[in-house]
Amino acid sequence: MSNKLSNIPESKTVQQHLANERTFLAWVRTGIAMAGIGFLAAGFGFNATAYDRIAHVAAIVTGITSLLGGISIIGLSALAYHRKRTQINEQTFQATTGLITFLSLTLLVIGLALAVLLYVLLFPA
Repeated sequence: MSNKLSNIPESKTVQQHLANERTFLAWVRTGIAMAGIGFLAAGFGFNATAYDRIAHVAAIVTGITSLLGGISIIGLSALAYHRKRTQINEQTFQATTGLITFLSLTLLVIGLALAVLLYVLLFPA
């Protein structure tokens, strides 16, 4: 059966579509894990009485960045999945690096905030 976008039979691109689905699911797992880190880090921030202000701010930054980053990754990966599906069907696929760049920058912010939080917890003033 041919798809409506081209004359290429759907069976010729099955492997590409399956790989696209696996990639999408991997991004969803990454987004869920990042959101989970956000909830965990925010939990440290809500117990601010036990920590100083820097630890509180680092926990909140980590939590909010992780949660928003996780949600964004899931949304952006859904858009990327549909764009790639169309490109596969039209035989016009072009790789992009936007999602990778976004994830890298988000993880950098989270990592720095976690490093500050860990430092403050291990070496209180």
